[in-house]
Amino acid sequence: MANLSAIKVEKLNEPGKYSDGDGLFLVISQSGRKRWEFRYQLNKVRRTQGLGAYDKKSNTLADARKKANDSRLLILDGIDPIDHAKLAGEKRQELNSALEVERERAEELNQATFLRCANEYIEKKSAEWKNAKHKQQWQNTLETYVYPHIGSLPVKDIAVYDVRKCLDPIWLSKTETASRVRQRIEVVISSAIANGWRDPAIGNPAMWKGLLENFYPRPEKVKKKRYIEEGTDGHFKAMPYDELPAFMAELVKLNGFAPLALRFLILTAPRTTELRLAEWPEIDFDKKIWTVPEGRMKAGKRHRIALSDAAIELLENVPRLSDSNYIFPGWKRGKPMSENGLSSVLKKMKITHATVHGFRSSFRDYIGEETGYPDRLAEYALAHQLTDEAERAYARGDKLKKRFDMMNTWSAYCDSKLQKGSVTPFARRQKVVNK
Repeated sequence: MANLSAIKVEKLNEPGKYSDGDGLFLVISQSGRKRWEFRYQLNKVRRTQGLGAYDKKSNTLADARKKANDSRLLILDGIDPIDHAKLAGEKRQELNSALEVERERAEELNQATFLRCANEYIEKKSAEWKNAKHKQQWQNTLETYVYPHIGSLPVKDIAVYDVRKCLDPIWLSKTETASRVRQRIEVVISSAIANGWRDPAIGNPAMWKGLLENFYPRPEKVKKKRYIEEGTDGHFKAMPYDELPAFMAELVKLNGFAPLALRFLILTAPRTTELRLAEWPEIDFDKKIWTVPEGRMKAGKRHRIALSDAAIELLENVPRLSDSNYIFPGWKRGKPMSENGLSSVLKKMKITHATVHGFRSSFRDYIGEETGYPDRLAEYALAHQLTDEAERAYARGDKLKKRFDMMNTWSAYCDSKLQKGSVTPFARRQKVVNK
């Protein structure tokens, strides 16, 4: 029989213990605070379970009776209510801890936006890129075509629809750029997957094969169609090799390092960057070899260039500036020639049907059409990679010794219309550089 009622519990103020029956007690302390206790016996051991402070709204007599009854049911099953409550509390704590970890993880994933993932990838990978220009190109393309659409999106949530918002406006009009943009989006998202910012099971929405190829025509097909419409082949404009001797005869009359650098480029057939950043220690005058370090080569492999007698003579007459180690320095002290330095020479000479890079094609065409040198020898001179994997595995050399005669033949042809004394004295060039 219950001894307490809700009204009685509320009115009781005298310190002491008041039984409700069956082990449930209301305990009033000397300070007047009220709390519930449940006393029980299990396995001949008496214990007292606290059921919380009395509260007329949240822990009433009815609440205390329910808690006591739940404990009695546990005792009937041989379970100690105190141990059970302790275990339940530990489980709740574990669950709360797990929920907190999950909440923190969700917050981390929300903060892992495409912009953040892209910046982290660029910073990590830029150390292995050849030059600062490559890093700048990455940043520029993403800032222009990607960040406005998906930069603020968590990378975990990016879908095909989001990627298409970046590519749809430029795929047909700027196909080559769009193709690079797609590749860079794919790389950033793949990096995010590797770093745990995106579920691998969701996949990469910027993949071409099996995914985006279903929405866009192949880049090479689009470019080929455009070239046909424009009446071009899509390659760098190259000067026909039969025009080269006359061109060289005019080129040597110009002042400055840029015309000189362009002539050296034509004689040796490197890429523009390989030439612009060339330094004196790379030249072995005794062996007539120019060694371009791997960091400046497109294929990432060191390249040796056989220097013709004309190329060596040109270098021997180039003045060395005390404040620069570059063979062809730019106008700014200690800096190499700018990227536009060589093309400005063609512009000055009003050459519109050829590009600087195109002189490599002029060289290749001449060797293939007018000489008996093997095509493979010319490919080695141009630092082109072998396409056949088996051949590449066994071809460890670079046929340097065989290339000297070929480069002398090429130089003799290029300079065949030079008149004696037609080369502008270097004293005049030096004066121009020091203005």
